[in-house]
Amino acid sequence: MNHCEFEEVTQHINDKISMIKRLLELRAVAKDPDKRGTLLKIEQEVNAINELLDRFERYVGQQRDMLKHLKDLEEFFQEDEQDANHLKNNMPPHMPRKGQQAAPQEEGQVAVQNRQTDAPQALKEQGPPKKTHRKQIKELEFITVPEFDSIPPYMKGRVTYDQLNATVQSINTAVTAKYKILHQPVKTLNNVSRMLQQRFKDQETKDTKGQFFVVEQDIKEFTQLKVDKKFVGMLNMLRHCQRLKEVRGGGVTRFILL
Repeated sequence: MNHCEFEEVTQHINDKISMIKRLLELRAVAKDPDKRGTLLKIEQEVNAINELLDRFERYVGQQRDMLKHLKDLEEFFQEDEQDANHLKNNMPPHMPRKGQQAAPQEEGQVAVQNRQTDAPQALKEQGPPKKTHRKQIKELEFITVPEFDSIPPYMKGRVTYDQLNATVQSINTAVTAKYKILHQPVKTLNNVSRMLQQRFKDQETKDTKGQFFVVEQDIKEFTQLKVDKKFVGMLNMLRHCQRLKEVRGGGVTRFILL
């Protein structure tokens, strides 16, 4: 036993002796009826204080648990904030931005309201309404992140997710431009557009009937894409993701939208 431990034992024994002396003194005091009543009141006060201390201890424990919970929530919030900032700073260029569709929707709603209000008068003045038929042009759906990750590395090479979806956007641009011309009446077209429309019709086959497709020449004429080896590689990636299929014939490769 070292010196420090010996002092601690000595102090402990002295404390016990002091407590015994106080108990003996209180025992002698308790024999006095007047002082005994005072001791009982003191005992009640001590018990009340002990109960209050127990309540404080439980309250402190609850506050400690609450503080730990709030710290965990703060960490989760910081992680969510970091994720949100990352998404904000790395938004794919093909994603629609807030407010892009607001104006057309509002205009459409106003137009519907105007038509409903003016319908009776218009029927009287113009007679039965003319039927209009507008063909909807199909577009490729953008590649999702899981789909991009599923593409084999040897096929992706150095092509990024944004580059592949930019190509999707360009193909959609070419398809839209082509079929707008193809769906117009011949009499409304100029000479150049008529020649294009005829070329589009000549490129159709029984395999492309009722489907939307483009060829390399359409990509060159309606977009800024370069039809090179990298573009061919991205077409392979789009076929892997089941966005396109190829139909060859007459020396022309047709890329059909799925």
